[in-house]
Amino acid sequence: MHVKKLQLLEEILGECYRSNDEHLFSCPFCNHHKRKLSINILKNTYKCWICDSRGRDIYYLIKKHGNRLQKQNWRSFKEHVEISDFDSIFEEKIEIEQTQNIKLPEEYICLANKKLPLDSKLPLDYLKKRNISSDDILKWKIGYCYDGLYKDRIIIPSFNKEGFCDYFIARTYTNDWLRYKNPPVLKDIIFNDLLVNWNESIILVEGVFDALNAENSIPLLGSTLSTHSKLFKAILTHSKQVYIALDKDAEKKALNIINMLISHGIKICKIDTSNYEDVGEMTKEEFEEKKYTATVLDSEELLIQKILQI
Repeated sequence: MHVKKLQLLEEILGECYRSNDEHLFSCPFCNHHKRKLSINILKNTYKCWICDSRGRDIYYLIKKHGNRLQKQNWRSFKEHVEISDFDSIFEEKIEIEQTQNIKLPEEYICLANKKLPLDSKLPLDYLKKRNISSDDILKWKIGYCYDGLYKDRIIIPSFNKEGFCDYFIARTYTNDWLRYKNPPVLKDIIFNDLLVNWNESIILVEGVFDALNAENSIPLLGSTLSTHSKLFKAILTHSKQVYIALDKDAEKKALNIINMLISHGIKICKIDTSNYEDVGEMTKEEFEEKKYTATVLDSEELLIQKILQI
């Protein structure tokens, strides 16, 4: 019965894709270009994540948008679904959207300050060697710690869209065996969401130092992207085009991310990072050249690239 109901819904609303117990359709109420109408057949509920149209009986959709025969077919389904608390279906998603606010280390000193201690020379020299300019330092509020848990580490904070710090990267500039010592909090954030222009194409890179060289980029803080992450949901909601610029040694993971985004209707351009260890090794000008020659990928081109990886 579940399959028949799904087939009937696709007749009326078009193709969908599955996400756990829900099916995502194009919303007939707001006609958003992405599939944002979430239907749970087992619980007989629906909700659009864009226009917030919702209901506790899918038959309302059938009655409003289906023809006479489709209405009869739906009514003929004898399966009865016990409806639980409607809001509980979306409880987990609401919880995921809660913000995470943390404090920067007490010893943090912003390197954009005009008056800096003498011990700021080492972190400034380190940043200079990595082609990080004073403008980058000011824009990203890059600092360092002279003492404490994050002693002798560059600190690059992340600010959410409300302007609060939700994470930071702590990278050694003295060749400590532990290169990164980051805060013991969740990494499910959109790094520096405050700086992201969601009206433009975004660029996905691996690390924060990569992001410094790529305008309007978001570091994955790794080489994977979970469908349950805040970043993934933000991409589906706001982005029409995404550039992928992962390190060459993460090629298979990059193709998995590309496949996932293409299947959700996102236009993908893949940036060639070969001949470089990572994006952070490039100059901004070199990266822009790579971006200009990026390959637009569709399902067929993606299949070819996957075959080449075998």
